[in-house]
Amino acid sequence: MKPNYAFAFDIDGVLIKGKQTIPEAKRALRLLNGDNAAKRHVPFVLLTNGGGVTEAKKAEQISQMLDIEIRPEQVILSHSPMRLLVEKYKDKQVLIVGGVGNSCRDVAKGYGFENILTPDDIQQWNPSVWPFTPPKFDNPVKHDVPKMPIDAVMMFHDARDWGRDLQIVLDAVCAQNGVIGTQKIDFTAQQIPLYFSNVSKIWSTDFPAPRLGQGSFKVALEQLYETLTEQKLRSTSFGKPHGTTYAYAEHVIKNLSPGGCAEDTKPRVYAVGDNPAADIKGANAYGWTSILVRTGVFTEPGNSSIYPADAVCKHVQEAVEWAIDQEENRANGTL
Repeated sequence: MKPNYAFAFDIDGVLIKGKQTIPEAKRALRLLNGDNAAKRHVPFVLLTNGGGVTEAKKAEQISQMLDIEIRPEQVILSHSPMRLLVEKYKDKQVLIVGGVGNSCRDVAKGYGFENILTPDDIQQWNPSVWPFTPPKFDNPVKHDVPKMPIDAVMMFHDARDWGRDLQIVLDAVCAQNGVIGTQKIDFTAQQIPLYFSNVSKIWSTDFPAPRLGQGSFKVALEQLYETLTEQKLRSTSFGKPHGTTYAYAEHVIKNLSPGGCAEDTKPRVYAVGDNPAADIKGANAYGWTSILVRTGVFTEPGNSSIYPADAVCKHVQEAVEWAIDQEENRANGTL
């Protein structure tokens, strides 16, 4: 009998921290791969606001770190639901921002976007666009940027050069008809759509304090835009805590095999995360059972006062054991 429940794990701060594996993560995932009292295989996905690589590459990285097989279809990165934008922008000119080198260009191409510019391309075209950082180009093709008007800006991953990328995204959204190097006079109507793959303001690494994330870049960009134009910057966001990402994840969970959830009912999903403002807020809003762990962003006593979780655990293994106990009690009629 297939279990009618599943797990969605954040990665950074739950399974790994920076380049280090959280010790309890391996045991937690083994429990779901059949090493439990009921010998059940419980489906799970890794649902993260990280990205900048393909799902296959991330699966390979995490598999090596945890010494357990993670399949690409189990990995949902912040930009994975942005595949849904391909139908609208497949042959349009899109500015893809973030990530290392050409990594996000490659991801976007893999999704089906055909016409891509990056901040590197624009700096290569005219280095004076940002004269403060020496340019480093991974793409040998020099683009004629003024002849390639931008139809949309998509931030796939965290910027590696905040100053340059803030400037270039502002150039794009302030340009007349998307032509980089021009500037509108009337800012009452925003011409260029802007998309973010996640809005997490902070995230956890092996540094003792949280680091600024893409959501903080978004805040800085919005403040600069409003200061310069006296208008609010409009955008669409994916990633946690947005419902689109959870709906996408739920679809993935229901299609996992072998050992997928029962087909005739909606699975109960236990979402394990370390960031109340992203992981817990999103899970609660979507109707999943939220479990907050203390191995990442959240380290306060008790529960989060702003976005309280259904349960708080020391680490991911305790979270999995708690959820399995809940399900066994449910199956035995004691819950």
